[in-house]
Amino acid sequence: MLPPTVPGSLPSSSLDAARAAPLHPLAAATRLALASLVTAGIMAPAGAQTASPDAADRPRALPEVQVTADGDAGLPATIGNGHTARGGRLGLLGNTDTLNAPLSATSYTSQMVQDQQAVTIADIVKNDSSVRLSGHSGDQLDSFFIRGFPVGDQNSGEIAFDGVYGIAPNYRVLADYAERIELVKGPAALLFGMSPASSVGGTINIVPKRATSAPLTRISADVGPSAQGGGQIDLSRRFGPERQWGVRINGSHHQGDTLLDNQSRKADVGAIALDYQGERLRATMDAIAQKESVDAPQRRPFLAAGATAVPAAPDGRRNVSQPWEWFETTDRSLLLRLEYDLNDQTTAFASAGGGRTRVDRLFGNPTLLNVQGDTSTLPQRFQFEVDRSTADAGLRTKFATGSIRHTVTLQASTYHDRLGRGSVNGTTVLSNIYAPVNSPAQNVAAPAQVARVADTELSSIALADTLSMLDDRVQLLLGVRRQRVESDNFNTTTGAVASSYDQSAVTPLAGLVVKPWQNVALYANYIEGLSKGDIAPATASNAGEVFAPYKAKQKEIGAKFEWGRMISSLSLFEITKPSGQQTNGLFAVDAKQRNRGVELNASGRVVPGVSVTGGVTLLQGVLSQTNSAATQGKKAIGVPSVQANLGLEWDLPWVPGLALSGGITHTGKQYVDRANTLGIPSWTTADLGARYRTQIAGKPTTFRANLRNVADRAYWASVSQYGSLVQGAPRSLVVSATVDF
Repeated sequence: MLPPTVPGSLPSSSLDAARAAPLHPLAAATRLALASLVTAGIMAPAGAQTASPDAADRPRALPEVQVTADGDAGLPATIGNGHTARGGRLGLLGNTDTLNAPLSATSYTSQMVQDQQAVTIADIVKNDSSVRLSGHSGDQLDSFFIRGFPVGDQNSGEIAFDGVYGIAPNYRVLADYAERIELVKGPAALLFGMSPASSVGGTINIVPKRATSAPLTRISADVGPSAQGGGQIDLSRRFGPERQWGVRINGSHHQGDTLLDNQSRKADVGAIALDYQGERLRATMDAIAQKESVDAPQRRPFLAAGATAVPAAPDGRRNVSQPWEWFETTDRSLLLRLEYDLNDQTTAFASAGGGRTRVDRLFGNPTLLNVQGDTSTLPQRFQFEVDRSTADAGLRTKFATGSIRHTVTLQASTYHDRLGRGSVNGTTVLSNIYAPVNSPAQNVAAPAQVARVADTELSSIALADTLSMLDDRVQLLLGVRRQRVESDNFNTTTGAVASSYDQSAVTPLAGLVVKPWQNVALYANYIEGLSKGDIAPATASNAGEVFAPYKAKQKEIGAKFEWGRMISSLSLFEITKPSGQQTNGLFAVDAKQRNRGVELNASGRVVPGVSVTGGVTLLQGVLSQTNSAATQGKKAIGVPSVQANLGLEWDLPWVPGLALSGGITHTGKQYVDRANTLGIPSWTTADLGARYRTQIAGKPTTFRANLRNVADRAYWASVSQYGSLVQGAPRSLVVSATVDF
């Protein structure tokens, strides 16, 4: 949960410059924005619009892009072509410069979202070599592996919004309202608190768009694979005699067929961000409505028990889901945040909010029966209800003891969620991944009730101190969080409590940054993550025994370098995560996975007109402790030994405004089972893109085109933590046009 740094803080110079800004958005743009918001479930007056365009969106007389801070948004400066930033928010620590951070983090910008025509935040974080997706783009949820550990699978709810869990949509986060998408690698229990589903590989945080000093009316239209197309509106204004009030509205609608067999998609988004920037008081409010419906959602097939081989991957367009299978997901979220300067050194902060997710769907998970690709699927009508609430409060103060400066943050936080679920089975259908067979439609009735399944409460108190010495050349971070985990699991038939959990744990963080030179930072950290402990199952001799939360431990050392307009980093890390297992009838916490890795990353302007974003991650993920000789020391499921990304962009010097881009992604072999007898081969894909910025009738206009998977390769992209297979996406072309009024 985020401490007192509130996005949208405006320096007085920005406020002065904004006072003369015109306040007249086009009527057509207003109507489009309101239509999108009404469709998504949010209403807002047309006059409540405000925002400033990213400097990188304006036509450029010269191909060179300078490093400039986004002072209006109170965010760290962008680098290179504006796709990444030189810092981000580290939860409890607030905004932190890259060279001052004692850990590995990457911050992607809304400029990258636009240039890559990203639909979800998954489309952006997959640019990092430490991240691989473990979910289909045509499925109902996004899930990831970060540093070889799963994030967001099954229960999901693992994406933070403005530093807080419980606000972002539960299963898939669309990118419309994201100003920054921040990836903090490794366990982060101190920084953000324990994640709702116990992920430890890393944290993804969404920084919401805020109104800035200059007004903006931006309209975009795009068309993608098959008949999928739509439009987006981004409106922003500031009001008041000192421009202290800000409003930003984002709305979009997309609908049509996709490239996958039988699949169509409809999505609506509406988001309103309000902010007030006073002399001492600052406040923000974010409201999000998101609805997504998909016919024939693509599911991840499992291998049948006893499988001796993995079938070859089918054409990426093949979809084994039936035309009559579907899902519909609706999300509503609200977050309020306050910050008040008690004096020049001390600030009090607080936030409160929550979210609601409703899912109705009819589909099943295919089982691969043989190497010929035959499948068996049991369709199920499922309804999910997830209700979340979150709150925090704290103080941040600055003081000095001799020559040492301190920044101390004290924070108390709480998070609660309630899960309800109901299901009705249909009739098994048979098909084939290479030649899908359409079966007669099944009209499976909705469940009679959505029974309460589980209630979870996460509460904590955290204290952190950043000590700065020798002109900030030496910085030491020390912190600790005490986390309490309470949960009740319910019998879905009787409604009675079936099992309860109430445990606490303390998770520390120690980080050191040393700058021997101004452009070089050496760092080291020890940080712990937290996962809910198990309850011994009924089959164990110690059935019902409650185990303390599992602590994942990370040790990391690294170096960061700033080369002109480019930042690169090298890190070495080890993460160990315990888990429970049953041996000779006794359930105990004596299993462990250990991931060791080396990461090399670079981002920025290599030479004038040429930018790079990419990296290489070498991983050794092993089952370091098991109860079976067949699995001891084997590689972990879904963890390749090498992951690499390279993205290049070239501003053509002889055609002002035109930029060409290309990207290569490589992933090594992955195992499907713990004994390492089954695996999927390594794969490499290439992407191409072009962007042209110009002016039409005096309005800044940008045309974009992105061709993905140029060679149209068929491949298994990933393996989920449960051993299901993720099918690679086929070749696709997406084009769009954006106009700023």
